[in-house]
Amino acid sequence: MSLTPNIVTNKAVLDKYLSVPQPDDKVQCMYIWIDGTGEGIRAKTKTVNFVPKHPSELPIWNYDGSSTYQAEGSNSDVYLYPVALYRDPFRLGNNKLVLCDTYKYNKQPTESNKRKTCLEVMEQAKESHPWFGMEQEYSLLDMDLHPFGWPKNGFPGPQGPYYCGVGANKVFGRDVVESHYRACLYAGVNIAGENAEVMPSQWEFQIGVCEGIQMGDDLWMARFLLHRVAEDYGIVATLDPKPIPGDWNGAGCHTNFSTKAMREANGITAIESAIEKLSKNHRSHIEAYDPKQGKDNERRLTGHHETSSIHDFSAGVANRGCSIRIPRACSDEKCGYLEDRRPSSNCDPYSVTEKIVRTCCL
Repeated sequence: MSLTPNIVTNKAVLDKYLSVPQPDDKVQCMYIWIDGTGEGIRAKTKTVNFVPKHPSELPIWNYDGSSTYQAEGSNSDVYLYPVALYRDPFRLGNNKLVLCDTYKYNKQPTESNKRKTCLEVMEQAKESHPWFGMEQEYSLLDMDLHPFGWPKNGFPGPQGPYYCGVGANKVFGRDVVESHYRACLYAGVNIAGENAEVMPSQWEFQIGVCEGIQMGDDLWMARFLLHRVAEDYGIVATLDPKPIPGDWNGAGCHTNFSTKAMREANGITAIESAIEKLSKNHRSHIEAYDPKQGKDNERRLTGHHETSSIHDFSAGVANRGCSIRIPRACSDEKCGYLEDRRPSSNCDPYSVTEKIVRTCCL
């Protein structure tokens, strides 16, 4: 990719315009949605004449679905239904970020709208109080899609010193990570933490604890914020589950899950029961755990680099080479949660959480 000189614009100039006073009765609402790939995020902005307090107050909007892999040009209108509201860390003030569901011309959900059925399942299982925490791994790339900070004609040293590393020769891109963290906190995303990962230029942030549908909402918004922050730095954030082939860790989205029964005294019985159910549905879970029905995860779930084999189900205490890990503390305390280590970094959290709840609770 050849880069134009102004690929990263002067943000001081932008600040000049963002500091121009905004009328009190005008609010910019950026509508955000998942495109037809099931991975890409799109956004556009509408002005409203009030400060919205709930997504239901905002109007349904539409866009050209033929340009987002969601419709044909002869019948291209796709509708945006606001479902979750966040503060805008870029425009500040009363401006909002609006997460949206997508619906076709006939008011049926688009193929990439996994939220509708997820919400239905969470309503059915609400008495179980399903809690989630998802660990989103990602990698930072230069504009030429080479890993950020890596030598252009070679490789960094082998994995070992980079996980939770500190120092200019250990971690690359911390500015993006810190900016993203603060943007999530401001927006109202329930971000729990972040850390550098095993492969250099690979990072992770954690979202949760979230109950029910909030898990998918907050993770998708956190992903939008990641891409939008990285854009300001002229850096690409990729959720590819195996961005660099060879002896380098892939990227996952480990999913921590519990029900009320699991969190109570002797909840280990409920945890073991859930693992038994998961073991009988391994193949269908693999198909739900990446946008290509398992094809992306084939590159990652090899049985190496802290993964289990995609072909086999396994579970163990404190074992990061298993499909399902029971944390050591949970095993000792006989209650808590389980960690499903199979979801890929580019999974749809609505699909993942819906599948887990269907299997374990319904």
